[in-house]
Amino acid sequence: MYGQLISTLRDITRYIDKLIEYLGKGTSWLAGLLVVLVCYNVMMRYVFNSSKIYLTELEWHIFAAMFLLGAAYALQHEKHVRVDVFYSRFSPKTKAWVNLLGTLLFLIPFCLMVIVTSFRFARNSFLMREGSPDPAGLPALYVIKFTITLGFFFLLLQAISLLLKSGMQLLPGAQPDS
Repeated sequence: MYGQLISTLRDITRYIDKLIEYLGKGTSWLAGLLVVLVCYNVMMRYVFNSSKIYLTELEWHIFAAMFLLGAAYALQHEKHVRVDVFYSRFSPKTKAWVNLLGTLLFLIPFCLMVIVTSFRFARNSFLMREGSPDPAGLPALYVIKFTITLGFFFLLLQAISLLLKSGMQLLPGAQPDS
């Protein structure tokens, strides 16, 4: 029974980690798209003295999507912000406790709060078909607002994976795959 539970938890963390890995690699393509878009926009502005508001807004939206959708990938690869002055000196068991408690007490509740509030925010934007305040801007502002919800949903999934891995690290004979 105990062995089956550990096996199931490992399967869950593997599935989440694989999903987030694909998401992170897919999201990385947005960086290339953003570079091309910025270069095009700069060239049009300074060489041809022509600029489109919707292109500038699209740059902002792609930039936001990169960070919102890339947050879970950053957490997975431990590239997120952390006070490493202390953490780096901790034993693996202490690190597991810090990750478990930090994820359970701070990260998961924060993700849930942002998911709930941003969904309402995006839904209201969608219902009123909110667009850019600029007449020449992007017509569907709610798309990037839903990206907030989606980004925090993926971050929540990765937090669950981290929580499970940390918990397994603390159980005798149940080391996670990492």
